[in-house]
Amino acid sequence: MKWTLLLVVFLTNCWVQPAFAQQPSSVKKAQQAYVEAGKSIALKQWPKAITALQKAIEADPTFATAYQQLGDIYRRTEQYEEAVVCYEKVLEIAPGLTALTHFGLGESLLFTGKYQQAQQQLEQYKKINPQAVSTNKLLDKYLVDCHFALTQPLPGPSLLQRLNSHINTEKDEYYPKLTADNAHIIFTRKENNQENFYESQWSEAGWGAARKLPEPVNTEKYNEGAHCISPDGKYLFFTGCNRPDGLGSCDLYVSKLENGQWSQPFNLGPGINTKGWESQPAISADGKTLYFVSNRPGGQGGYDIWKSDLQAAGQWSKPQNLGPRINSPFDEGAPYLHADNKTLYFSSNGWPGFGKNDIFKSTLNDKGQWSEPENMGAGINNYLDQRSFHISLDGSIAHLASQDSLRQWDIFSIELPTEKRPPAVAYIAGTVFDKNSKQPIQAQVSVTNTQTKKLVFEKNSDLHDGQFIAVLPVGSNYAVHIQKQGYLFDSKQYAMDQPDFANKRYTDSIYLEPIQRGAISTLRNIYFDSDKYDLLPNSESELLLLYSFLKSNPSLRIELAGHTDNTGNKEANMQLSENRAKAVADYLKSKGIAANRLLIKGYGDTQPVATNDTEEGKQLNRRTTFSILSF
Repeated sequence: MKWTLLLVVFLTNCWVQPAFAQQPSSVKKAQQAYVEAGKSIALKQWPKAITALQKAIEADPTFATAYQQLGDIYRRTEQYEEAVVCYEKVLEIAPGLTALTHFGLGESLLFTGKYQQAQQQLEQYKKINPQAVSTNKLLDKYLVDCHFALTQPLPGPSLLQRLNSHINTEKDEYYPKLTADNAHIIFTRKENNQENFYESQWSEAGWGAARKLPEPVNTEKYNEGAHCISPDGKYLFFTGCNRPDGLGSCDLYVSKLENGQWSQPFNLGPGINTKGWESQPAISADGKTLYFVSNRPGGQGGYDIWKSDLQAAGQWSKPQNLGPRINSPFDEGAPYLHADNKTLYFSSNGWPGFGKNDIFKSTLNDKGQWSEPENMGAGINNYLDQRSFHISLDGSIAHLASQDSLRQWDIFSIELPTEKRPPAVAYIAGTVFDKNSKQPIQAQVSVTNTQTKKLVFEKNSDLHDGQFIAVLPVGSNYAVHIQKQGYLFDSKQYAMDQPDFANKRYTDSIYLEPIQRGAISTLRNIYFDSDKYDLLPNSESELLLLYSFLKSNPSLRIELAGHTDNTGNKEANMQLSENRAKAVADYLKSKGIAANRLLIKGYGDTQPVATNDTEEGKQLNRRTTFSILSF
């Protein structure tokens, strides 16, 4: 996979021939070494060029042109501390050699965190070469970065914690992506110029030994990396480069985990991929929106973040550029959408930052507009390169890739300050079974916000193990519906309207009963005010599901039954339970369900399913059910 996006180096001078008047050395040995260096530069053989230039300088310590060229190569290869030494030597020996010395020195100082000195050198370059203000966009960008960094609070100790040696090695590791429970990590490791996926499991002892993912996801011939995992850990979206089925240099693929094995990767096709470069996917928690990075035409400049929505037919929509509120004229990358579906984290070297790529945060408002990106600050960003953010569901722990002082990529974790955290989320981890056989089955799972009536999650449980994970923002109540042809549907309700529900895992086993006479299902998302039988608006998703069930099974006759706890007068409870059942029947009849298919019955407190000695038990007893009379 192209890692160029992560190692973009901005240059203003030519590498084959310097963009200034050369001053040759009068020392023959020095000049010969300089000419040899030029040949290596033409072939981009940087180590050989560096060696030759060092020989030239050793032979002639006053050879300013050799120092300049050596500084440029050090800058090109991200050896900025060494570049600073060379440029300062040029200014000492021949301060008028070229204005580019000040620019190269300014950039190198910026990328070593010396912002005051960098600003001075860049301003000097601007003074000597005033036309650069209009011709060199980087000049203004670098000056903005210097100003930004100098106006930030002085950073304290780094908040980043390097992961253990099972994850980080002497090689480059990046793109950490975790499952919803934070117990499984997949990351990219680069060795021998080859990128592959590795995975590790969390235990009380920490991260275990990382193992390389087997084929067909990883290959021996091609590069794989820059990926994301669906919250349930079942789908891996990733970047594959130069594969036989590719449409461009790098394309987006998806693979599914089935029976513990990753399936043959599937190219997402021309709706997503082009002849250009697509990489760094990020899937939303509901699986309906795919964010990715591309250099295709129609962007803001450089590499941009795009998005595509999953349509009803299973195809991805035409990708849309996120626009100038997110994408700058420079490069943006590594998008990560938090599970709240509105908080976006990404890397950028275009928005004001500390030097290289920083992590930024933007929030989507109710009008579909992104807020101006916010730099995540000095506790996370610095003059080195930061990439590929990932945050736990409660927003407290983040993982990211960052360069260390040797410019090597490693994976770090960080406990986020409260003000940097996204809204909290929780998740439901369920497994669907056949009630009779107790075997896992595939069923459709949908989740509706009962206040807004908006469908917030829809997905099938896994074909092989019946499992699903639904990640939901805290602050609302949700109705969960599970349905499969030939079975009664089931419903659950989850109250997540309080902050202390954050990061909770709700585990549930759902047993769907095949349609047969006497089968009973509880309508858990039918709501009434206390002692009343008028249906409340947030009952609508459940009522529509029941209507759809009856419409798709036109031969069914059902009994609608109301039940109460034992509080209050028994006769009143009997009448209340019957009136509530009747309210449901009236709704169904208003939608066109024939009255002769519906039998209404009130049972009061005569058929409890739990004790009436606790409030939890009473709540279970207050219910509306339906049962199959004939089919």
